[in-house]
Amino acid sequence: MKIDPKYLAQLSVIVESGSFQTAADRLGLTQPALSRNMSVLEDRLGSALFKRDGRRSVPNSLGLRLARNGLAIRLAEEQAVIAVDQATKGSFGELRIGAPPIVAGRFLTRALARFIKKNPHCSIELKTGLVHELRAMLERGQIDVVLGPRNLADPADGLEFVQLVDDRVGVLCRKGHTLAQRKSILPADLEAYVWLAHSRGSLLRQQTEAALIASGLSAVQIGCETDSIRSVLEIISSTDLITTMPQATTRPYLEKRLVFLPFDHPQFHRPIGFIRRKDTPSSTVEKAFIKTLLMVNGIELPANAVSALSQD
Repeated sequence: MKIDPKYLAQLSVIVESGSFQTAADRLGLTQPALSRNMSVLEDRLGSALFKRDGRRSVPNSLGLRLARNGLAIRLAEEQAVIAVDQATKGSFGELRIGAPPIVAGRFLTRALARFIKKNPHCSIELKTGLVHELRAMLERGQIDVVLGPRNLADPADGLEFVQLVDDRVGVLCRKGHTLAQRKSILPADLEAYVWLAHSRGSLLRQQTEAALIASGLSAVQIGCETDSIRSVLEIISSTDLITTMPQATTRPYLEKRLVFLPFDHPQFHRPIGFIRRKDTPSSTVEKAFIKTLLMVNGIELPANAVSALSQD
């Protein structure tokens, strides 16, 4: 059965208006013409949409239900008109961006806040998730771009990566911690303390374990495990537990409570950047947001990266 969406939209106006005559005036139709359209719709459905209440026609349960579908059609039409109008005037449309929780924190939201203030008519959708979730959303076209680690982007799958910063992993503790007083940290020092571990299966957990093993740690004492970045920061700032966090994206949270220890390893290398599908040209709004993000976080890109971000 094929239903003309125009009739459903008109039905929703009738329900909103409370009468055929008022709805006809809103729609720019005559009352007899609108009544005929509803009769055509009822014939198509093989079911009545109104019941008589004295001289008034009142929508029945089916009429009310289909009116909700008609309202959705009208809203979609209005949004389409707005989008076309914005495009015609050269104004911004929408940006759908995904990021892991820590990247989606202050590193990203400060830039989003500034961008929204400058572009109040632009629609922004921010989704957070684990790496595999973000990759799936990007491949399905549910988001336009991901701000995340390089290993999410596989060129063989048609994804491209433009690095913004090396968000190196570091060992984090509270500022008054015993380890925070030392000028150098050895693997044995890290073995002596209890750790707060990130959730199993997370990229940060995998990277941490690989780097610590490669550094020579024979064992890691885990006292707490969580997938909440907020919980990690609060627990570390109030206990003697230690953990790892990406440094660039965590630095805005350090304030005077937390500090990264002078301990590093090559496997702590963690480049993050913009990941997108190669077959989808970048939009004007996407390019504008990237510029805002770079400015807010004080990031300067090499010439080849700037060129890559500028390409359509």
